Amino acid sequence: MTVTNLGPFLLIAIVATSISMALIPLMIRLAPVIGMIDKPDERKIHTEVIARVGGVGIVVGLLIPIVIWSSLTPFVISILLGCLVLLIFGSLDDAKDLGPAVKFMGQFIAALTVVFYGDVYVHHFPFMIGSELSAYIGKPFTVIAIVGMINALNLSDGLDGLAGGEALLSLAAMAYMAYQYEGSQMLVIIASTMGGIFGFLRFNSYPARVFMGDSGSQTLGFILGSLVVYLSQNLNSTISPATSLLLLGLPVIDSIVVFALRARRKTSLVTAAKDHLHHRLLALNFYHYESVMIIYSLQTILVVSAILLPYESDLLLIGIYLFVSLFVFSILTLGERKKWQAHGESSAFSVMFETALSKREYMTIIPYRVLKAGISLFVVSAAVMSTDVPIDFGASSFVLLIAVIASRWFGDNLYRLVMFITIGFSVYLLSTYPPEWLLEETSLVYMFFITISLVSFITVRISVKDQFQITPLDYLVVIMAVVVSTVPGIEHGSASMVWMVVQMIILFYACEMIIQNMKSQLNSLTGAVGLALGLIAFRGLV
Repeated sequence: MTVTNLGPFLLIAIVATSISMALIPLMIRLAPVIGMIDKPDERKIHTEVIARVGGVGIVVGLLIPIVIWSSLTPFVISILLGCLVLLIFGSLDDAKDLGPAVKFMGQFIAALTVVFYGDVYVHHFPFMIGSELSAYIGKPFTVIAIVGMINALNLSDGLDGLAGGEALLSLAAMAYMAYQYEGSQMLVIIASTMGGIFGFLRFNSYPARVFMGDSGSQTLGFILGSLVVYLSQNLNSTISPATSLLLLGLPVIDSIVVFALRARRKTSLVTAAKDHLHHRLLALNFYHYESVMIIYSLQTILVVSAILLPYESDLLLIGIYLFVSLFVFSILTLGERKKWQAHGESSAFSVMFETALSKREYMTIIPYRVLKAGISLFVVSAAVMSTDVPIDFGASSFVLLIAVIASRWFGDNLYRLVMFITIGFSVYLLSTYPPEWLLEETSLVYMFFITISLVSFITVRISVKDQFQITPLDYLVVIMAVVVSTVPGIEHGSASMVWMVVQMIILFYACEMIIQNMKSQLNSLTGAVGLALGLIAFRGLV
């Protein structure tokens, strides 16, 4: 698998996203049975019992594509083993609330595996120009650093969509750098992890239907810590080691500040309290989604600095990190001392808007039918109009066609998985092998997706309570699209990859709302998907 051909990496992300999105609803139903639920208390933001099984969807979603598509080198195997260890320990903690000692045991086992079996450790240290850190120092330091990152991301998991979004931004920056440095194996891991996170975030964005729990946050922290060491020490050791600090971003400095505050108050460093950045933003009366988007924006500044300045001096990069951190926490502290509040009384406009729409019955039916017709038209058009269908897509579509028929007996999760993968296939085929006339009529594509987005917004405002809402994830996607389309060194085709991801997210969003509202799987959408899969299978295999 070559880095210049990004198609397989997109396919990996599609599969990981689909597995995650299909598995999480099943795990939500199982959560009360297996005890993986999060009950509200005085230190938590949520007020209802929430399943904390999202990490299972993330980790299973990322492990399967890595096993299928990666070369099983010692580094990759160490990542797989570490993820499995943290999935087991994290799930047990989510179910039975293990003590700190047992949690640290799992974290150290995972970190030791990467360092000693994967042979990934810090030997280039900031300000040590022309010399290397001894393995006797570098390996223990790396183990401690990875464990530190595991806990930093775990501690930042305090608002809906926050830890997942921060991890996604860091991974996107690492993906860009791995692309530049021809790191195909690293890209497989990143694509799988990003796909697993995207699938999870559709259930975790405010108001969350599921939390990732320790199984998710610890695994993501482990992957981030391991990949940033591999990137700066193995893949390209000529970049500044200080780049790692910018790539990991806010979770690190936030944890340091929290520990400093607790040490100054002479309170326990491990006892939970509302000292984190997100808690303090909420205390200033920022809305939940505003707090998340503020942190996303700050994280973006840091990771973009990393990808723009990887070869600059250690002093400059650490200075940028400290300046941004100092500026943020100084403004925050000043606001707290002045008792500044972000909002007064909230506007009732949105409530009036929803009430006016929901009073008209046809307004709840028409958007749903438009979404169903739009997705049906898209998947069939992709199957018919794509100028080429690779044989692997043909074979996969034949298997999916059998699966969509079998889903009538095997339930919603298989059905949902087939729907998401079919949408991913359709977006990829129509974007990669478009007919010539469509290249000249790109405004039609934009109008289609704008329409689907607007109808989805209307549907979600007037539908049942547990539907998805416009969330910080949409803001996150826009950030990633803008950054990827503007940073240097990315070819046009790579930038269009982000547009493909945006298309898939919009259609996944709409498809999930349709599935939640459908009374039976025997409907026009199922027929359209079956027809599209049959056509793709025929064109790819014949």
